[in-house]
Amino acid sequence: MLEICAKLQHTTKMKKHNYSAGPCILPQEVFEKSAQAILNFNNSDLSLLEISHRSKDFVAVMEEARALVLELLGLENKGYQALFLHGGASMQFLMTPYNLMKSDGKAAYLDTGTWANNAIKEAKHFGETLIVGSSKEANYNFIPKNIEIPSDANYFHCTSNNTIFGTQMKSFPKTNVPLVCDMSSDIFSRTLDFSQFDLIYAGAQKNMGPAGATLVVVKEEILGKTGRYIPSMLDYEKHIKAESMYNTPPVFPIYASLLTLQWLKKLGGIAAIEKINEQKAQLLYTEIDRNPLFKGTAVTEDRSNMNATFVLTDESLTEKFDTMWKAAGISGLTGHRSVGGYRASMYNALPLESVEALVNVMKELEKKCSVISI
Repeated sequence: MLEICAKLQHTTKMKKHNYSAGPCILPQEVFEKSAQAILNFNNSDLSLLEISHRSKDFVAVMEEARALVLELLGLENKGYQALFLHGGASMQFLMTPYNLMKSDGKAAYLDTGTWANNAIKEAKHFGETLIVGSSKEANYNFIPKNIEIPSDANYFHCTSNNTIFGTQMKSFPKTNVPLVCDMSSDIFSRTLDFSQFDLIYAGAQKNMGPAGATLVVVKEEILGKTGRYIPSMLDYEKHIKAESMYNTPPVFPIYASLLTLQWLKKLGGIAAIEKINEQKAQLLYTEIDRNPLFKGTAVTEDRSNMNATFVLTDESLTEKFDTMWKAAGISGLTGHRSVGGYRASMYNALPLESVEALVNVMKELEKKCSVISI
């Protein structure tokens, strides 16, 4: 474990303790190799930004990136295809019902936050959309349990991690309908049986690369059954047939994603990074629970290992705390504008030392307040 952490510390040279929720921190070696590729890609005397996406060099990047996705998720030779597409995860709110909801069908959705709710809004334009569980009335501070999914639904859609509200699904319902999951903010961060999912999608800008590319992992056997017309750019089958080259792909984000996946594999894969992520989350949540000046906002059993959300118990300390964490070289800690408070996004590339820096500031604030009260 210590060896893995040492590797992570070594590969991430700190400029700031970057808690941005996305676009977010990436490994230092990814920045360095990406920068070199912009100047001179594969010793071609051409920039990565100007080469043809049909060139031998970039086709090799695309093929390796797609293969490495399936390898890391344990989905090789199991009937899945990995695609790198445009439009962000939000485009998948539209593509999912286009490709999976029958013209006279229905779909089931779990409403656990802003992005899940946005996905539901899109699905309603395609057919009957059932909300089988929601935590909206509690400001999305927990994950609904014991939900019932209709056996005649065309698919069930959920969001594994909720960046804004700091909740994460720790398990997924057993169902006989295709299971679809938006994993934008926790893909590649923890071990799961990924074969339980029929469709996974994720924006790159959390654990995988810069904004601009979207990963889709789909089981081919669920496609081609809707009976509806699907616009070409939104048709998974067309993208699969074109090997993710139906139109010009976002070359730079895909290359940076490949570098990040290579970094993760070299680190020991998902199982290795999961141990580090658990250690980071435990360190921060322990301090939130111990320190009387702070309070977590998500139900304890559903707390996210990627996005810890918390508030001050005394809002009059806001200016003092903000000044302290900024002085400590911490960036991006402010909570989402819709909920306020604080949000510490602890994605894969964030080293343990960044969490230690934040915890030290929280302890220092407590110490200063204790002195004042005396």
